[in-house]
Amino acid sequence: MNNELILILDFGGQYNQLIARRVRECNVYSEVVPFDISLEKIKEKNPKGIIFTGGPASVFGEDSPKCTDGIFDLGIPVLGICYGMQLMTYTLGGNVARATKREYGTTTVEIDNTSSLFQGFDTTNGFLMSHTDYVEKVPDGFKNIGHTPSCPNAAIENTEKKLYGIQFHPEVNNSVNGTQVIKNFLFNICNCKGDWIISSFVEDSIKKLKEKIGDKKALCALSGGVDSSVAAVLLSKAIGKNLTCIFVDHGLLRKNEGDEVEEIFRNQFDINLIRVNSKDRFLAKLAGITDPEKKRKIIGEEFIRVFEEEAKKIGTADFLVQGTIYPDVIESGLGKSSVIKSHHNVGGLPDYVDFKEIVEPLRDLFKDEVRKTGLELGIPENLVYRQPFPGPGLAIRVIGDITDDKLTILKEADSIFREEIANAGLHKSINQYFAVLTNLKSVGVMGDERTYDYTIALRAVETTDFMTGVWSKIPYEILEKVSSRIVNEVEHVNRVVYDITSKPPATIEWE
Repeated sequence: MNNELILILDFGGQYNQLIARRVRECNVYSEVVPFDISLEKIKEKNPKGIIFTGGPASVFGEDSPKCTDGIFDLGIPVLGICYGMQLMTYTLGGNVARATKREYGTTTVEIDNTSSLFQGFDTTNGFLMSHTDYVEKVPDGFKNIGHTPSCPNAAIENTEKKLYGIQFHPEVNNSVNGTQVIKNFLFNICNCKGDWIISSFVEDSIKKLKEKIGDKKALCALSGGVDSSVAAVLLSKAIGKNLTCIFVDHGLLRKNEGDEVEEIFRNQFDINLIRVNSKDRFLAKLAGITDPEKKRKIIGEEFIRVFEEEAKKIGTADFLVQGTIYPDVIESGLGKSSVIKSHHNVGGLPDYVDFKEIVEPLRDLFKDEVRKTGLELGIPENLVYRQPFPGPGLAIRVIGDITDDKLTILKEADSIFREEIANAGLHKSINQYFAVLTNLKSVGVMGDERTYDYTIALRAVETTDFMTGVWSKIPYEILEKVSSRIVNEVEHVNRVVYDITSKPPATIEWE
């Protein structure tokens, strides 16, 4: 797909996906791969450079992740970040030691700005440090290009072999000009051109999908969210009327959303659309289920069963198209990362699927890249920038068991919240906002009468990549108006709370 590729070896650090995004922001394609990728596979992929991520392990641990022997002799530039730098040092004969004092937070680093890695920097710069071990002695052939009072080797280089190590994290916002370090590695050391752009991804994807699917039939799992919508239009451009979009309205969508989806795809785009109203079927399957992972599995499986039934009605379909995106893949633990939650698009599918193959054209893209793809395809901005919505829908925003009455309460409360955010002009600056119906009931007083009703939680997050995020500081008067309207207009709600937790430690969704 791309002439230029940077491989990112995943050693289990929390910022790994940010590194991939920072590289892509420089218009260089990046791919996250397991830390123990073989030399043959690396050679086959032919990367311009390799980045070792950080990670929680110590190089001294018996089970600590190690790269394949010989990786430093391939002649490919390598940048080791934090644990990646320690592993490079350890493997090449330097000394790594346990620090007496752990460094954490933004730290001033004295740097050698004559190094290609620090071109354009002052002699000091603030970078985020997060480490216990440190490089005590550099390997032969390396020299020091950065230090702090408690970390003698904060940055090292071997220019002959194009091997670089940094003890800090340039990928996070806390590091001043951190992206410039990554840029310098890409352009000064790996000699990248930076020619990966979304338009080329779109063009290339349409061509590949045409070749792959040809004149065979494909079904698209259309939810009406951004991801599946972009996937549907991309496929439509590739195979036209050989694509049928099946929109399973499971009754777990937001207020009026089913009708809006039908209107957009049937009328604005000339796409074959079948709407299946399956609310009763899904609610029957979900009755009494409180565990969110079980909800996901049930919904994922029922989706496939509905698709199979619809596919039999319209004839053979060889391919099933899904709007899976990169964070779905990573968070579902399909790589070396730990499982955070299984996603409906990835982990929720059963093993026995009737379709010959699942096609996931957006699998390698982050959310902001999906939006750019949507605009490139000519999808209206209001759809491209609509709120992200999980595959299981409101099932994971109703805490506890799901009933039709609870869904009605949540739909109304959520609609009020979204309406007031839009009225305040905050709908573009807040990346995701929604209401949650908790399973908590509490005492209240309404019209001089005692009530015992539900608590609605409001959640609003600002993020660029949906891998990390901060809670949104919505003005009090707007929160007050939302709370007042929900309690007065939505039956069986007598309390509204606001979630002020960032990601991490929380996830964006509650379940």
